[in-house]
Amino acid sequence: MLFNTNYLTEYQTVKTIDAHTEGEPLRIITSGYPEIKGKTILEKRQYLTEHLDSYRQLLMFEPRGHADMYGALITEPCTTDADFGILFMHNEGYSSMCGHGIIAAVSVAIETKAIALPTADDYIGIDAPAGFIKAYAKMTDNKLCVSFDNVPSFVECLNQQVIVDGIGAVSYDIAFGGAYYAFVNADELNISCTPDNQQQLIDAGRAIKKAVMQQYTLQHPLEDDLGFLYGTIFYSAKTDNEHSHSRHVCIFADGEVDRSPTGTGVSARAALLSKKEALAPKQEVVIESIVGGKMTVNIQQQTTFYGKESVIPRVSGRAFITGSHHFMLANDDIFPQGFLLR
Repeated sequence: MLFNTNYLTEYQTVKTIDAHTEGEPLRIITSGYPEIKGKTILEKRQYLTEHLDSYRQLLMFEPRGHADMYGALITEPCTTDADFGILFMHNEGYSSMCGHGIIAAVSVAIETKAIALPTADDYIGIDAPAGFIKAYAKMTDNKLCVSFDNVPSFVECLNQQVIVDGIGAVSYDIAFGGAYYAFVNADELNISCTPDNQQQLIDAGRAIKKAVMQQYTLQHPLEDDLGFLYGTIFYSAKTDNEHSHSRHVCIFADGEVDRSPTGTGVSARAALLSKKEALAPKQEVVIESIVGGKMTVNIQQQTTFYGKESVIPRVSGRAFITGSHHFMLANDDIFPQGFLLR
């Protein structure tokens, strides 16, 4: 029996290419959105929030997505050096920066011939809400590897402590790598960073994030829109691979669990490691994720960002296409904006 979608003319259609970076999904929207208005990428993000959020809910929420889905919308470039702009979305709204999203978007663009593989000395310029991103790509043994130089990443505060309901005293650091994270040593709290412990990680991550937000006020030195705590990152010295420095489990947005080591979190961790472990420039560190995905990070240079000691991290990882989709919405669908169940 042959099904012909050409007859489904009354349906709204959105097309995507899905991928994953080191285990974390990314749904890249290729068509079906109205015009995204705004001169800057932050203005475009604001326009999405105010006028087109139903599209995010349609693609991120069930029955087309799930509680841990992540998405990216490609836009026209907003600056002269950019090849394209990118806006990130998840179960709660729109993030300021996403490392796994950059790696996946660049990988998919190259594999689908939307962008040519750059030369060794060239980069792909990307306008992201957190700032301008330089991405690099190369073929090694017929395998595509993508890396990017992130925005200036810095330590916001060290050795803070907060009382968290159900947990007690929790020590934390805050660092920025395109988004702000509270970093917590999971080993000190006897919290296992393994897949079978994801519910405790979600519950503790949300509780810590809430407590830190109530205690510590964040103000980004340049953009007010970036001055918020995005998530909690648990780190552990207990790894599956002897070559890994540590393991990350990031609980972000509304209780999402990052399946990758978190590109922005790895960037922020590089800034922390430069302070706490004297991580030297160009010294590579491998961070693994809750499911064993790995990202490599090194400090390209040390700099200052509006008076803050900062580093420029370079993060590398692998992404893979998982499918392409024509998502459809009937005019009388009883769940036009979806729902979430865990």
